[in-house]
Amino acid sequence: MKTVTIQDIANVANVSKSTVSRVLNGTAGVHPDKRKAILAATHKFGFQPNVVARSLANGRSLTIGVLTQNIGSPFYDAISQGVIAGLQDSTYSPIFMDGQWERTSEISAIKALIGRRVDGLLLIGGALSGNDISRICKDLPTIVIARQVPSRKLPCVFVDNVDGGYIATKYLIENGHRKIAFIQGLPQHQDAIDRFAGFCRAFKESGIQLDRRLVLDGDFTAIKAECSVNRLCESRLKFTAIFAANDASAFGARLALYRRNIGVPDEVSIVGFDDQMESAFLTPPLTTVRQPAQEMGNLASRALFDLLNGKPFKSQLLKGCLQIRESVARLKTRSNHRD
Repeated sequence: MKTVTIQDIANVANVSKSTVSRVLNGTAGVHPDKRKAILAATHKFGFQPNVVARSLANGRSLTIGVLTQNIGSPFYDAISQGVIAGLQDSTYSPIFMDGQWERTSEISAIKALIGRRVDGLLLIGGALSGNDISRICKDLPTIVIARQVPSRKLPCVFVDNVDGGYIATKYLIENGHRKIAFIQGLPQHQDAIDRFAGFCRAFKESGIQLDRRLVLDGDFTAIKAECSVNRLCESRLKFTAIFAANDASAFGARLALYRRNIGVPDEVSIVGFDDQMESAFLTPPLTTVRQPAQEMGNLASRALFDLLNGKPFKSQLLKGCLQIRESVARLKTRSNHRD
């Protein structure tokens, strides 16, 4: 059987060998019509380019290192799915490692990826400072996803968490709620800090006094949130709504209320943050701020191509969107201790 060559592909697609090489290597832009013809020709021949040969020829490994956090976490896995989708039509393959939200683990993972001679890095979440990342990655093209790192050299793709916290709280206020409990995230986590800032901003803008006793401990887990809501109920403090810093915390809050026979949303309304897949199937379905997780991963992976080809990429700030479901009701006059 005759070995299919790049020249065979070029002849069928009616383009030059160099154009075929650019499409197969993903090294430069090609007109969509020509790209389509080339891909059709490769499919016709069942052509499988030799990755090793290509990497030797252009000095690249054709791999992208991806550092994620807590593999199995719905939010970070959704970003990873976006990364995979963004790389799907390219010649690059991702290598994933888990930072486990721990500084030394993240450093070890990044060094291991660099040791595999990856061509670029996508860092999802994490706790490393901009200085740490710059020191370890040096000149390797790198993009940070799902958080903002204050460094001109490190482009980021992230969500406006202050605005997300604001629109969630504003929605509760517009539905008549004033005594709103807030379940915090990890104390030093910037996303948690920003979402609480948005929560406070909505109160200030509405001229409502924030009751600091309703700010509950949390760490982004359902277990911690359940415990905090249990203590809140035992305190006999009045509250009519809960805004949780993420959906997992909202799940824990919902469970605590269920076990105390407190109706949602008839007695207490709940809003989460993230829009995990399970949120739409909670009882009742959870109102939450949707983070464009897959879009962030897709955008970042495609942006990394620009960096690999010497093109600049500026940090991108995306907006969350409130998904209104049945876990929030307009406040009615009640006579129980939560009013």
